[in-house]
Amino acid sequence: MATNIISTKSTMTQEEKDYLWPPLPLEAWKKTYETLHMWTQVVGKVKLELCPFLNQWWEVGFSVTARGLTTSLIPSPAGAFQVTFDFINHNLSLFTSDRKRKNLALMPRSVADFYQHFMMALNALGIEVKINTMPSEVENPIPFEQDHTHNSYDPEYVNRWWRILVQVDKVFQHYRSYFIGKSSPVLFYWGTFDLGQATSPEQTLLEFFQSTYEASATLAHWNRQELEQQPPNL
Repeated sequence: MATNIISTKSTMTQEEKDYLWPPLPLEAWKKTYETLHMWTQVVGKVKLELCPFLNQWWEVGFSVTARGLTTSLIPSPAGAFQVTFDFINHNLSLFTSDRKRKNLALMPRSVADFYQHFMMALNALGIEVKINTMPSEVENPIPFEQDHTHNSYDPEYVNRWWRILVQVDKVFQHYRSYFIGKSSPVLFYWGTFDLGQATSPEQTLLEFFQSTYEASATLAHWNRQELEQQPPNL
């Protein structure tokens, strides 16, 4: 499988490139990142509790949208609903299949406050769910209802992070498109929350994908001629 299917157009200005792949220095948004990570875990654990299991835990991931992230449809005894993070207007929206809606502002607030108001919004919509409030895959976890330590939200850096996710999603979608065998959907898993920056992000991602694929295909003795097709022209 080729690795050069995506490249930044040479005619693109530096300003346009910076918009697509904005700088995201960890120290500048670390407190916001840690808070947002916990918020996504609160929402994600609701999805984990209510959605039926799929292989590879596909049911728990979020999907990238044109404005942020979404849980997609979640079933519940009270009816289906979804939760959407909007990183442009900076709010969290809860929509139900019977046309009810609740909004929660994304702003500087503690994890405990976010957890309380999110669960209250669910209850107001008739959705009753109990979750494990201990964060997953982090060092020194603090139960959501007790976490007053993480309370930052910088909308500019959150928006930058989301714009990077949009580009990462694009690279993933194109890379997987010419593999004919089974492949997982492109999802954001909220357990971990890591990103690295690079001079050429697309190429760095593609080289990582390719090296991983080559190792897997070789070790498993896959019949690659039956599983691969030519990459699409962009």
